[in-house]
Amino acid sequence: MRARQAKPRSGPRRLLALTTVAAVTLSTLGLVVAPAGADPAPSSVSAGVARAGRPDDGVQTSLNGLVRGGEFPGALASVRGRGGRVRDYTAGVGDLASGAKVPVNGRVRVASTTKTFTATVVLQLAGEGKVELDAPIEKYLPGLVRGNGNDGSRITVRQLLQHTSGLEDYGRGLTERYPSYFDFQHRYFEPRELVDLALAYKPVFAPGQGWRYNTTGYVLLGLLVQKVTGRPVGEEITNRIITPLGLRDTYWPAVGEQTIRGPHPKGYYPKTAEPGAELADFTDMDPSMAWTSGQMISTPKDLNRFLGALLGGELLKPEVLEQMKQTVTVPGQAEWSYGLGLMKIKLSCGGYAWGHGGDIPGYETRDGVTEDGRAATIVVTAQPRTRESANQVNTAFDAALCLQK
Repeated sequence: MRARQAKPRSGPRRLLALTTVAAVTLSTLGLVVAPAGADPAPSSVSAGVARAGRPDDGVQTSLNGLVRGGEFPGALASVRGRGGRVRDYTAGVGDLASGAKVPVNGRVRVASTTKTFTATVVLQLAGEGKVELDAPIEKYLPGLVRGNGNDGSRITVRQLLQHTSGLEDYGRGLTERYPSYFDFQHRYFEPRELVDLALAYKPVFAPGQGWRYNTTGYVLLGLLVQKVTGRPVGEEITNRIITPLGLRDTYWPAVGEQTIRGPHPKGYYPKTAEPGAELADFTDMDPSMAWTSGQMISTPKDLNRFLGALLGGELLKPEVLEQMKQTVTVPGQAEWSYGLGLMKIKLSCGGYAWGHGGDIPGYETRDGVTEDGRAATIVVTAQPRTRESANQVNTAFDAALCLQK
């Protein structure tokens, strides 16, 4: 995705961007546009998880600022300090119709953070000697990536993980097939159908000769996992990551499951592309259009636990984790770079966070952990519609990490 001023868009063009980390939010994912030290003025925190006068009050101030303008109905966050202390926050409302509060640590659609789960399973298989990162995808999915100049014998597993394959994003096909996101909100897509949408177009560059954020590659990686293991990819993610880590609020939605289980804030999407358009409830949707690139459900606290375990060496062998953390620069981006399903995000207070973030109609997530043990995940219940609001979310995320002791 190119860095540019985002304009409100309807339907799949907006969906493509927001499901795969929106053009506006991708371009600013690690871009801090305000000092990390947010105004520490006292403010209330849902469930009494923080009190006025504590050094982390700036996190609550940031969340309050996110919902104040009305673009984001609700916000929730979980942060962990260097010493392991966890604080949870909420702001705004969880249901515009009823005025119900945002549930503390509520479940949300985490969108492209799913890519880090998918990448972790692929890298586990690599550590087990079942997948070669520099082998062509043709070796595992023979005959699948063909046509219009696309050649699976020239695209490696590593390139799919790092968005350097050159494949077109299948969202382009959705854009041309459907005039509005509303037209396929509840439609089920087979993974192969998504791949075929992308293969209808020529590559955007030769394999390894550029970088472009790409959901098609992560659908192919999901198919690779199923071919190598002989089991559904959701089962592999559950058995290899969710269950061992005790992520009780994280799950892979079943086929046809359009609701969110358990306590959750509702997610919203604008009814039209006009500025200030009324928000519609888009909590319920068929997430198959994102599959292994973005269909999982989790909570801020569980995402912090997952990323902490991943960077702490609980899920991958040391040499494999180091490969995951080998990043490439992204055109036009100075503040972050991309590894194998993992982003390196520069912080305003010094150092970096490792995470991913994600966007899907209804929810935007920003998450990351630092080498010294800090962790933060922030979620808003609608996508930013402007560069300014996207920066505001990213600044809140930066503050959540930089204010922790």
